[in-house]
Amino acid sequence: MKNTIENLAIVALVAFTAFSFTNIKAEKKEIKLDKSKVVWKGYKVTGSHEGTVNIKSGFLNFESDKLVGGEFVMDMATLVSTDLEGEYKGKLEGHLKSDDFFGVEKHPTASLVFTKVVASGKNAYTVAGNLTIKGKTNPITFTMSIYGNKATASLKVDRTKFGVEYNSTSFFENLKDKAIYDEFDLVSDLEF
Repeated sequence: MKNTIENLAIVALVAFTAFSFTNIKAEKKEIKLDKSKVVWKGYKVTGSHEGTVNIKSGFLNFESDKLVGGEFVMDMATLVSTDLEGEYKGKLEGHLKSDDFFGVEKHPTASLVFTKVVASGKNAYTVAGNLTIKGKTNPITFTMSIYGNKATASLKVDRTKFGVEYNSTSFFENLKDKAIYDEFDLVSDLEF
């Protein structure tokens, strides 16, 4: 009789555990490309430039309304400057797409794959991921906030880790006012 009760208790515990884990609702939410935006900003000794780049595809994974993963692909051919006009806008965009910077012809996309997500507040998460630019992958950590069907994130990226060394003081001396800082910002406003 004692063994039967123990066996029933074990069966109940196993069943409870199995049902507990199978009840977690996993959901993949696709990013609405037409309602989402990624803004970049690069800095140099004499000022800064900013613009946008389009998301080619992306999704966020949730379990029980908690962020647990995500993945994004950026269309590097859509990289544009929003702070310049005319000839200078065209020159900057062409240079950014050249091998000096992002080598868009050889590397038409960049990607971000989440590897770990930890809740850090009511609507905030610390996200670790692998960022790939110009075929080089490096780890990155950033904060993402989720409010309803919208998310925001800010990333600070060291371009030199991805082989983007043009006018970097880390690699070239005596650049003076031609120096471009190694880090640039990416700010995303996403809707899903």
